[in-house]
Amino acid sequence: MNVLVTGGAGFIGSHLVDRLLADGHHVTVIDNCVTGRPENVAQHADRPGFTFLRGSVLNETLVAAVCREVDLVFHLAAAVGVTHIVKDPLWAIVTNTRGTEIVLKRAFENRVRVVFASSSEIYGQSDAVPFDEDGPRVLGPTTIHRWAYSTSKALDEHLCWAYADKGLAVSAVRYFNIFGPRMDPAGYGSVIARFVTQALAGEPLTVHGDGRQSRCFTYVSEAVTATILAGTHDGALHEAFNIGHPQEHTIEHLAERVIALTDSPSTVTRVPYAEVYGPSFADTRRRVPDVTKAAERLGFRAHVTLDEGLAAVIAERAAAAERAR
Repeated sequence: MNVLVTGGAGFIGSHLVDRLLADGHHVTVIDNCVTGRPENVAQHADRPGFTFLRGSVLNETLVAAVCREVDLVFHLAAAVGVTHIVKDPLWAIVTNTRGTEIVLKRAFENRVRVVFASSSEIYGQSDAVPFDEDGPRVLGPTTIHRWAYSTSKALDEHLCWAYADKGLAVSAVRYFNIFGPRMDPAGYGSVIARFVTQALAGEPLTVHGDGRQSRCFTYVSEAVTATILAGTHDGALHEAFNIGHPQEHTIEHLAERVIALTDSPSTVTRVPYAEVYGPSFADTRRRVPDVTKAAERLGFRAHVTLDEGLAAVIAERAAAAERAR
């Protein structure tokens, strides 16, 4: 197939591009490289069947031109990272909602199938754990910028289903804390990236809040597998799927595992949320997916353990640190 990956120079997007090319597809990437990095796909620069377009999904002329030439779109381009969202919510809202509207509109005009990359943030502060795809969404007030990302992704999904009603072949994947090689080492969107960088430098691992908040960490190669299934499986059409590992870990436990696996002298330092994100920040205590639907409809279930995935991330970051010396 001819495939478009928006956000294809990003962390998850670049791994998706690797797999699609390995499977023999022709891939075009659109990425403005605000959070994506060209070096993530540089190894494909001279490869037949690969095209990199540095641009934004807000450029409707560009998106329209590419959509006329492809069979399938994986729409991963988005404003991501809690720090970025809190700092500039207007940018996040416009990028996510307007960008998705443009991609869906042009895909619909050209009868192109779409997979939309959504987020576990959709569920907000819901305590209906594990989160079912049709379960409740519970958010804080609109005066708290932290909820802008969740709201924008939810509106994006509403756009998906509105276009589905008109005949667009579309699915959504809700990622749960994806991690692996190529994460931004500064950790703009990943606590794992931040912890590994700090541990390898022998610095204190900064745990926000009391450390008892929990997440389910999903290795990137498995997220890619699920994403491709959502774009190729007939049973995925017009459905949203939780894509995550069902094993729950507290952030405190995560910090302990990173320190142990890096054999680091680092200690753990707890930092109040207010010091990092401001006084009105609110977090989700537990974020656990119900993975039944993905297993039954897509035949997908995550298996890579936290320690296995951490080992790969640590090896990559250690090698990068060694090269930088």
